[in-house]
Amino acid sequence: MENKRAQWGSKLGFILAAAGSAIGLGNIWKFPGKAFEGGGGAFLLMYLLIVPLLGMPVMLSELSVGRASQSNVVDAFKKLGHKGYSWVGWMGWTVAFIITCYYSHVGGWVLRYVASYVVEPRRVYGDPLGYFYGMLGYDPAADATFMPWTVILFAFLFLAICAVVIIKGVEGGIEKFNKVGMPALFVILVILFVRAATLPGAGEGIRYMLSLDWGKVTPQTFLIALSQAFYSLSLGMSIMVTYGSYLPKEENIGKNTFLVCTMDTLVAVLAGFIVVPAVFATLGPDGVGKGGGFAFVSLAGVFEHMPGGAFFGFLFYLLLLFAALTSTVSLIEGIVAFLTERKGWRRTPTTIVTCAILFLIGCLYTCSQAAFPLKGVWFDFANGVTFPPLCDAMEFLTDRIMIPLCALGTCFFVGWVWKPESVVAEVERCGVKFRLVRTYSFLIRFVAPAAIVAILLVSLLTGTTLS
Repeated sequence: MENKRAQWGSKLGFILAAAGSAIGLGNIWKFPGKAFEGGGGAFLLMYLLIVPLLGMPVMLSELSVGRASQSNVVDAFKKLGHKGYSWVGWMGWTVAFIITCYYSHVGGWVLRYVASYVVEPRRVYGDPLGYFYGMLGYDPAADATFMPWTVILFAFLFLAICAVVIIKGVEGGIEKFNKVGMPALFVILVILFVRAATLPGAGEGIRYMLSLDWGKVTPQTFLIALSQAFYSLSLGMSIMVTYGSYLPKEENIGKNTFLVCTMDTLVAVLAGFIVVPAVFATLGPDGVGKGGGFAFVSLAGVFEHMPGGAFFGFLFYLLLLFAALTSTVSLIEGIVAFLTERKGWRRTPTTIVTCAILFLIGCLYTCSQAAFPLKGVWFDFANGVTFPPLCDAMEFLTDRIMIPLCALGTCFFVGWVWKPESVVAEVERCGVKFRLVRTYSFLIRFVAPAAIVAILLVSLLTGTTLS
């Protein structure tokens, strides 16, 4: 069975696919706002230190577990001789499932806006908030709700694209798709960067992103940067274990980890130098925000006041679309890999059924945004038991609890059970010498777990999200 396992067709294919899984919507619409609020260059400096010191060791650990086990995320820990840590794999698989339910629908929103900037940019400009709410099933003028059929259809199309890629397999689907999608993403990034940097007034935003405004930096700012790095690099979501399991033994996973983290960070930083200067030039510094509301509502004012704004708006949402597709494909692959290996199911029907279930559950996420008062349940020590909208409850569960716990479990497993020496041996299979053994061991055993525990405590004790 191990000999029949799928593998990447080339080193470039793996790097682009792994980078594609890491580069998602959070890099492009969350990172710029967080960098702005965290002191511009001060936040960037913290982030650029966190990625190599904490993000890379955890990613290297996940890739090593995957390649050493040559198995799906649930069975990987058992196959390495430690059945008691299978809960980490189960949690990673569950995280991927829940995130994909709502992430795929957000991808549908992005696809809808790609079309919007082609056929009706003036309608978007005319009432950005009303347009966004109308997409989600709420009419602010009439104070009425309705079924958001259009955006649900776009979510279906988005998942259909993902399903086609997954059905074609690791080399024939995921790898080929990322070999087109990732270069296209970087080309669009460069075009948007040049456009933003040449806008009158953009220099003030660029200077702010290069300045070290330590007055805006607090201990929570560091935790926000830390959480952003973990989420952005797709850690604790089963993705890197799954992708690592498709790596041949002769691949240099240390070098590949460095390249994937570097590409992911480059996209986030470039996005910051696109969005912040563009907003400074068109709306002023008070217009900078983060999250879906900023990406779908506030940025409409940027494109409206930008020469050729409809075209650059189209490019921006096309950029978001590529980021959403590459990330969603990797999430679904982790789910499907487990089902096909553990249950022996065929890839095509498993992918179709999985995507159908993800789509249906995701409809509840979209409808709970505005159309219907669907509620979830949440608890933290600051607010006790609350009943937030279902869409928020789903994100709270994954972002505040499950992702940190899964990453923490990986650190404990690699640091104290499987041992850092096993990762070192996995890195050195290709014939290179791993020269940072003591540093890596210290980071994965002590520093990374302490940082993850801090994220968990802040989320549960204060009731605030860091993602």
